[in-house]
Amino acid sequence: MASLPLLHPDENRPQLVGIARLAADGEHIRDGHNVEYLTIETRSILNRCNVPRMPFSWTVNPYRGCEFACKYCYARYTHEFMELRDPLAFEQKIYVKQNVAAQLRRDLRKVKTSEMIAIGTATDPYQPAERRYEMTRSILEGFALHEGYDIGIVTKSNLVVRDTNVLRRIGERNKIYVNVTVTTLDHRLAHLLEPRAPRPDLRLEAVRALNSAGVPAGVICAPVIPGITDGVRELDALVKAAKEHNAVYVYGNPLFLKPCSASVFLPFLEKEFPHLVAQYRERYGEKAFVSAVYSKRISTLMAKLREKHGFPARRDHMPQRGDSVGNPLIRHGATDTKQMDLFRKPA
Repeated sequence: MASLPLLHPDENRPQLVGIARLAADGEHIRDGHNVEYLTIETRSILNRCNVPRMPFSWTVNPYRGCEFACKYCYARYTHEFMELRDPLAFEQKIYVKQNVAAQLRRDLRKVKTSEMIAIGTATDPYQPAERRYEMTRSILEGFALHEGYDIGIVTKSNLVVRDTNVLRRIGERNKIYVNVTVTTLDHRLAHLLEPRAPRPDLRLEAVRALNSAGVPAGVICAPVIPGITDGVRELDALVKAAKEHNAVYVYGNPLFLKPCSASVFLPFLEKEFPHLVAQYRERYGEKAFVSAVYSKRISTLMAKLREKHGFPARRDHMPQRGDSVGNPLIRHGATDTKQMDLFRKPA
């Protein structure tokens, strides 16, 4: 068998360091549909969040990148840390973190019981890779061995129902919450916006199944996309569906467009919604966030829809730390625009 040619290092190639070097050293696992799966070593599975506006103190992301390929995804910038500048690399190169269970056991020693932990802030922990590699499941099994923690999960996938048994075990000695993202009930529109994510009806059924099993689950409508998903009729139907599927809570936040997400979303808009291009240039031309007036309109509308469809008053279902039911990723009593930290501009 012929041997591979010896490749000499390129002296002009910049030397990679940190996470970029670890990514470059990743072992190829397999290819999917235009998706490459690679291993990546990490120094820690728990990452400290020191931003005061965020209600959680620690984040857990079992993967780097996300195969769901949401057109508006704000987390594409995380691949830039690995010197992967193509925005599409975020959905085409999925890095599977290694040794997460052992790292969790070690890292939890740093966490105080008063500190919240959010799973899935820069990736979906139940994206297709999870079916094969079960990194999220491994992390949850680790949490089930401990007590006294507040843990929240954010996902678009009904695969989370697979882990109902371990979520229940976690809930026996900790507080666990599942936040299922549903941006629209329109299957065709959802497929355009979130090409590889499960259908909206499957996500809502997951909410019902989790709550029926005793695992608190709610619906987050984020982002609310101006001119596309922000109609009163559309949001009314979504809040109604959330209630019908026994969601503990529902809330929404407007789209924000940082450069990494705008580079994908704006060409998508030009192709699928050309009549909105001028509006978006005016709305997002020099800033990543919608106006305070628009944010207030969405917040007020969502509050009215929650009341209309019988959700408890905010103070009854939006807990502070230590409350047993609700969403730990949201601050108690705040408006929608102040709640979903993943979709908020810096204070």
